[in-house]
Amino acid sequence: MGDSVKRVLFVNSEIFPYLPESDISRIGRYLPQGIQERKKEIRSFMPRYGCINERKNQLHEVIRLSGMNIIINDVDRPLVIKVASISAARIQVYFIDNEDYFHRKQIYRDENGAFFADNGERAVFFARGVLETVKKLRWAPDIIHCHGWISQILPVYLKKAYREDPIFSESKVVLSLYNDVPEEKFSPDLRDKIIMGNLTAGDLGLPDNPDGTDVAEMAARYSDGIIFGSGDIDGRLAGYCRGLGIPVLEYDGKAVADGSYVDEYDRFYGTV
Repeated sequence: MGDSVKRVLFVNSEIFPYLPESDISRIGRYLPQGIQERKKEIRSFMPRYGCINERKNQLHEVIRLSGMNIIINDVDRPLVIKVASISAARIQVYFIDNEDYFHRKQIYRDENGAFFADNGERAVFFARGVLETVKKLRWAPDIIHCHGWISQILPVYLKKAYREDPIFSESKVVLSLYNDVPEEKFSPDLRDKIIMGNLTAGDLGLPDNPDGTDVAEMAARYSDGIIFGSGDIDGRLAGYCRGLGIPVLEYDGKAVADGSYVDEYDRFYGTV
């Protein structure tokens, strides 16, 4: 895309300071700021997990963006959009919220460490919630950069269910992979819950009981470029991605540590 990249949408699983510092949350915080400082328009999204203190972080509902329902497996659930500002970075963060999915205090596992049975469904709601909200904003991104496993349903939606929408018709997907890929199995009916519009089970290519690597490989197949955001990506997954014939940016720990990765990522956007 070269110099034509002017708008970048960040779809994050974690952003500091709303969640504790981690490799993913630091990039979720500082990459959008860095790309904005390089004269691009940005928007950032993440789930509104129940552990996020709304009062402390000054989240408030955006009434004009809320109010629609997302239908998953014939069940309607309201989509609530909240927003907060990181004043030091001069950026806003949009939060995808729903009482059934995101008001529990834990993020992905219960107090005993068990993987939530509806995590796959939560990822479906998050992906569709982001895309529907961006449509309402009437803001057409050139690059959609996905971070963290809960964002990994979005690429297949973009390329299959939303491709004809003029907001997304020119959008390219960059997928950042980290060492957060769940080892657990998702619910057996995940395929049924993902399907919508002209998207079929065959398009997904998921096995009957998909795990996190299966979902990550699906996301990679529908991406235009892949970034290894951690140095310890699963070998099977990394090999699969390198064999897809799309641009891959290898992990550079020094660049991540000194902040120069922002320029690397900015250049990478122009190659997809």
